[in-house]
Amino acid sequence: MAIVRYGPVFPMAAQNQLERFLRETFSPVLGEEEASTRTWAPPVDIYENGESLVLKAELPGVNPDDVEIRVEDNTLYLKGERKFEKDVQEQNYHRVERSYGTFTRTFSLPNSIDADKVAANYKDGVLTLTMPKKEEAKPKTIKINVAKN
Repeated sequence: MAIVRYGPVFPMAAQNQLERFLRETFSPVLGEEEASTRTWAPPVDIYENGESLVLKAELPGVNPDDVEIRVEDNTLYLKGERKFEKDVQEQNYHRVERSYGTFTRTFSLPNSIDADKVAANYKDGVLTLTMPKKEEAKPKTIKINVAKN
């Protein structure tokens, strides 16, 4: 008789996604956690050009003073908070679909990034981080000298 190992029906990642979906879908109906207090993470695009690695994060409604950017041990840490508007009383809202609260994102960086020269710009709700490559990591063009006979 062969030994059969038990395995969960769903892999952990799929199970976590299913639990999150059910919680977000039925929380308002069941009177649980308000949608405005859900955790959120800003979406990012990361691309590379010849000179640097660039990260763009969507942070609409986030005050740039409420964002912390840190590079440590080849890891980029992006932390911040989108605060719930206090101008309108909670009972006056008909619907709250945007997420509020703190967020934390971390990204592994290649060794070729010069952490001392990282620059951050914020415009129209988009944070752009430009992370230049170290000089030795940049592509070099080598000229071929042709010998004349």
